[in-house]
Amino acid sequence: MKLWDKGFSTDKKIDQFTVGNDRELDLVLAKYDVIASKAHAKMLGKMGLLTDPETEALVTELDTIAKTIEKGSFTIEDSFEDMHSKIEFLLTEKLGDTGKKIHTARSRNDQVLVAMHLYLKDELSTIKSQTKELFDLLLNLAEKHKEVLLPGYTHLQIAMPSSFGLWFSAYAETLIADLYFIEAAYKAADQNPLGSAAGYGSSFPIDRSFTTREMDFKTLKYNVVAAQMGRGKVEKGAAFGMASIAATLSKLAMDICLYMSQNFDFVSFPNELTTGSSIMPHKKNPDVFELVRAKCNKIQAVPNQLSLVINNLPSGYHRDLQLVKEITVPALQDLKACLEILTFSLKEIRVNTSILEDPKYDYLFSVDTLNELVQVGMPFRDAYKKMGQEIESGNFKPKRDISHTHEGSLGNLCLKEIRAKMDKIL
Repeated sequence: MKLWDKGFSTDKKIDQFTVGNDRELDLVLAKYDVIASKAHAKMLGKMGLLTDPETEALVTELDTIAKTIEKGSFTIEDSFEDMHSKIEFLLTEKLGDTGKKIHTARSRNDQVLVAMHLYLKDELSTIKSQTKELFDLLLNLAEKHKEVLLPGYTHLQIAMPSSFGLWFSAYAETLIADLYFIEAAYKAADQNPLGSAAGYGSSFPIDRSFTTREMDFKTLKYNVVAAQMGRGKVEKGAAFGMASIAATLSKLAMDICLYMSQNFDFVSFPNELTTGSSIMPHKKNPDVFELVRAKCNKIQAVPNQLSLVINNLPSGYHRDLQLVKEITVPALQDLKACLEILTFSLKEIRVNTSILEDPKYDYLFSVDTLNELVQVGMPFRDAYKKMGQEIESGNFKPKRDISHTHEGSLGNLCLKEIRAKMDKIL
C-alpha cells in the first residue's frame, strides 16, 4: 500500500531503491506517528471535519496500534511503503471509510516532520538525562580521588602536576558546555510543524494551535514553508549537540586507553571489563573504550553528512530528505549506547595512588619550585633561568609540597560551583 497510489504499479527496482531501509527506521518512529495522528484526528473532530463517533473510533484504534508498537509486535511488511501507509491500512481495515479520513488536511511530508520532531524531543531528553548521570559520576569520582596527584602533559611531554580530581571534574564541566548545544537543538525541535501539509498549507479550516497543545509542543512552526524547510535542519541542530558530547566522550575514552597502557599505568579496570588476546595471555585490552572512541568519532561526522544531503536544496520537499532519517536515527542510538557503557564502566575505575613516586616525574614540580623563588622576591625571568640551569646540570630538587588555591585548581576544584552550573541547565 502506498499513500500516493493512483491505481498503477511502480517497477519493483524503483520501489526497492526509493523505499530503502525506511521500514526498519519507521519501526522506531511509528510511536510518534500515532501520537501525531491522534492529535490530528481530535483536531479534525473539533473543526467538524469528522463526526464525534468517527473521532472517537480513530482515537481508540490508534491507541490499540500504540499498544502493539509498545509490545514490539507492530510490523511493516514489504507490501507497505512505510509506517504511514501501514497505520492507515490498519485504520481502514478496522474502521472502513472512517480510516480513510485520517489523511484529511495533511501530507506524508508533515507526518514525517512531526514524527521526527517528537522523536528528537524524546531522544534529546534521554541524552540530557544520561549525560547528567555521567556528570554526577565524574564529580563523585573527582571528590573521591581529589588528593591523588596525576602527571599533567603538554605536547605529550611531562608538564605540571594535575590530579584525578582535576581530570574527572574537567570532563564533568565540559559536558555542561555540550548540553548547551543539546538544549538549543531541543528548542529547535520543540516547534509543531503539523498542518504544513506538503509544505504549502491546506485549504481545510484546521486548528494548528490545537495540535500544538495536544502534542505538548512549546510553540508552532508558523510559516508552512519554513516548517518544510526545517526538515534536515532540525536534525542537523541535534547532530551538532550530539557531536559536541561525542567529542568529549571520545577524548575521555582516548585518555583512558592511554592511561591503561603499562607505559602509563595510571588507571585500571576489573578483568570483566577488559578483553584478551587470541595469542598473548597477558593482555587486558580496553576494547570498550576504543569502540566508544571510534563510535563517537563517527558521530562527529554526522553534522557534515547531513550538510551534504541538505546543502543547496531549494525550498520545498525533495526526496533527498528521506536520507536524513538513516543518518540521524543510528547516530542517536550510538550516542546513547556510548553514554550508557561509559557510565557503567567508569563506576569500576581504579586509580593508581602512587604515580608520582617515580623519579621521572620530578620535573613536574619545576614550575612550583620556580614560583616559590618568585614569591620570596626573585624576578620571574631570573628564577626561570636559575631553574633551567639546575635542571640542565642535574641539581634540581623538586618542591613536592605544592599549594594551588585559586578557583578551578587542583587545590580548589569548585565542584559545588560546577554542579550548580549543571543544575541551572536542567
